[in-house]
Amino acid sequence: MVYLKNKIWNNLDWATVSIYALMVIAGWFTIYAASYDFDQVSIFDLSGRAGMQMIWIVISVAIGFSLLLVENNFYDIFAYWAYVFLIFLLIITIFVAPDIKGSHSWLVMGPFRLQPAEFAKFTTALALARFMNGYRFELMRPKNFLVALCLILLPLCLILLQKETGSALIFLAFFIVLYREGMPGTIIFMGICTILYFLVALKLDELFWDTTPLGEYVNLLLTLLFVFVMLFSYKKGRQTTKYIVFSYLGLVVISIVAAFFVKFDLCRVTLSILVLTIVTVLINYIRFRASRYLYVILFALFSIVYLYSVDYFFDEVLEPYQQTRVKVALSMIDDPGGAGYNVNQSKIAIGSGGLFGKGYLNGTQTKLKYVPEQDTDFIFCTIGEEKGFFGASIVLLMFLTLIIRLVFLAERQRTPFSRIYGYSVASILTFHLAVNIGMVIGITPVIGIPLPFFSYGGSSICAFTILLFIFLRLDATRHR
Repeated sequence: MVYLKNKIWNNLDWATVSIYALMVIAGWFTIYAASYDFDQVSIFDLSGRAGMQMIWIVISVAIGFSLLLVENNFYDIFAYWAYVFLIFLLIITIFVAPDIKGSHSWLVMGPFRLQPAEFAKFTTALALARFMNGYRFELMRPKNFLVALCLILLPLCLILLQKETGSALIFLAFFIVLYREGMPGTIIFMGICTILYFLVALKLDELFWDTTPLGEYVNLLLTLLFVFVMLFSYKKGRQTTKYIVFSYLGLVVISIVAAFFVKFDLCRVTLSILVLTIVTVLINYIRFRASRYLYVILFALFSIVYLYSVDYFFDEVLEPYQQTRVKVALSMIDDPGGAGYNVNQSKIAIGSGGLFGKGYLNGTQTKLKYVPEQDTDFIFCTIGEEKGFFGASIVLLMFLTLIIRLVFLAERQRTPFSRIYGYSVASILTFHLAVNIGMVIGITPVIGIPLPFFSYGGSSICAFTILLFIFLRLDATRHR
């Protein structure tokens, strides 16, 4: 036992631990700056946010180092049990959690609040790693891929039912892990297209070219373009695919030219060309029995179905406040006193910091509480105002260093379980960073997710610490 403990400490990746410690300490001081009142004298004052965060940091570090002492096989053996327990908690939360700022995602126990969605991230990572750890596991077998999707989408859907959209979207990060383990890039590409179609449809929703709705038409053109590129890049049956691409591309050009002289709905013509392309590709699939043609067909059908469901999803699925946030992010409406207030104040705070910032505890925007949630979701604006572009860049470099380090550690693992879990950690942190920073500077809608290790919150710091230190424990005994 003593030998095992010594081996863990000797093989522990102290570089990652050091980055973690720097980020947690920097986050603690930033929380103090963001929540600072002029009559508050100490960062250790337990009546303030910084004092409470200090307690959560101590608890998190204790939990983290305790996890290093747990036998390595424990995480593999109990992965499913942990996942089932968190699913149970997520279900309970839907029914018993009070309404806090429009969501039902917190379990309130006296003075303490627990957000199960934060802990569901590491249990989902463990369950996914456990499932994909089988001997000669092949992800793209239909049964295996379906189970992997269910493991990811089940907690995502339960969190959506809690009206916690931000936390739910983080589970999309697991698709990066699936891509690393053999999922075709076509599926990732479809996800990117889904976002692109959604943005184009909303942005051009009320614009017309004579009788042609531009949002629908541009998306149909994009779908055709993507289908043509996918076909043209495929070597098998190259002469046939060239014929398909150039013939139907010619029809698109002719229809556009004709629209200048005769009024008609270009969407119907373009949709007909797209359907004709699908039929032609289907014939080639039957002829060559090549899976690439099947991917093209599925992509095209998915695109058509999605294109004509965007309006329903936006109007019927999204809540009114979410619709407003999306429109503000796309500059479709200007609501500086409402949905756009947080982002506008955040950008003012970051911009006022200049190159080197106003100095610690000297930020006027944050001290006067102009930025809502400035010690939680919008904490990056405090960094930008007080430390400027230079300090904000250092924080981003710390995150980049940590993520690159985690990818390096994941690649050197000797078991699929450790590698998949490591990639899950890196993907979750990357997704959190990208969405949070994008939200703060106004390039993504405000969906309310914390900045890892910096934002105030006990559930957040504990969950991220557990997520990271489980992987450090797996990595410490990778040679066994």
